Amino acid sequence: MSMSLAHRLLGAIAAACIFVGAGAQAADGSGNSPLERIVADAIRPVMQEHHIPGMVVALTAQGRHHFFSYGVAAKGGGQKLSEHTIFEIGSISKTFTATLASYAQASGALSLADSASKHLPALAGSSFDQVSLLDLGTYTAGGLPLQFPGGVTNPQTMMAYFKGWRPEHAAGTHRLYSNPSVGLFGDLAARSLGEPFDEWMEKKLFPKLGLAHTYLRVPQDQMGHYAWGHDKAGQPARVTPGVLDSQAYGVKTTAADMIRYVEAHMDGTGLDDTLRRALAATRTGYYRVGGMTQGLGWEMYAYPTALEPLLAGNSAQMIYKANPVTRLAPPLPPSQDMLVNKTGSTHGFGAYVAFVPGRRIGIVMLANKNYPIADRVRAGHRILMALDSARGP
Repeated sequence: MSMSLAHRLLGAIAAACIFVGAGAQAADGSGNSPLERIVADAIRPVMQEHHIPGMVVALTAQGRHHFFSYGVAAKGGGQKLSEHTIFEIGSISKTFTATLASYAQASGALSLADSASKHLPALAGSSFDQVSLLDLGTYTAGGLPLQFPGGVTNPQTMMAYFKGWRPEHAAGTHRLYSNPSVGLFGDLAARSLGEPFDEWMEKKLFPKLGLAHTYLRVPQDQMGHYAWGHDKAGQPARVTPGVLDSQAYGVKTTAADMIRYVEAHMDGTGLDDTLRRALAATRTGYYRVGGMTQGLGWEMYAYPTALEPLLAGNSAQMIYKANPVTRLAPPLPPSQDMLVNKTGSTHGFGAYVAFVPGRRIGIVMLANKNYPIADRVRAGHRILMALDSARGP
């Protein structure tokens, strides 16, 4: 990024912080400030190319939040988006599931080294005797697929599937991105805490994080704030409930809540000690795949991070194929000098989150259409690097 662009951004952030003493700025996408023009230059072309009805971008820089809204909550409708609009975040939900599991470990309810069958006796005698909770949480169980087979539609057929499943690889040798893997991980973590997953998340974890508008099931009185997603044909779409959907891709939330969640990872001031340790533990590195380090939910890169390894780590090869892994022994402790990121998609929504703890910068991008992950990563990286350049050494 040019020095002139960095100076423009730094000046914009400084001016915004002077103008809004509370540390938050909202914009409607009209491009009236230098900061907004920088964000708009990265976002508007993507929206136009992929016919995205609406997107909200949230930034945090040294604890100050900035929000930018573009488009509408539903195609053909006039309702504008804001940082309070509810979006589906798809697989970014996995980072919340990881937080629950880390909280359970920090509380002494489980160890990630436990076998899966220890926490679900019905799986005793199955392949899950040799699969640890860590294997499930890092997609290294041995070949659990991206999605359940079509015949798995309820708890009974799910259990039958898991009992009959046979690994293709030894646990801990290959990473294959998998909703059933993280779904079971979250279910077992909640069992260790003695409560159903949905109840623990909505009644305990979300409130502990201060997330007032984050849900697994959007309440009726909040449906007016819930954006409509859009499928490839531009038709209205929202996520369809499925087996272990809450654990793998079920969270609905706002840009305001998500940037607060990002900030909690970078500065846990005000959180209870167990939760603060749990958040940090999700950013422990357990495996390396190319330039990406796999944590719990989060995927991480040494910082500064060029665009190319970030694109490779979020590529179709990483999502759909089994990739050999290098186990980090001992695990890599949470580092300030990492770019932490996660993408998330449902049938009608596309989201991206990235942050750098040591630089206190982060971005949340929520869109009501599922558009290519590479374009999310490019736009997010561009804006995040602009924030960092403006911040200075």
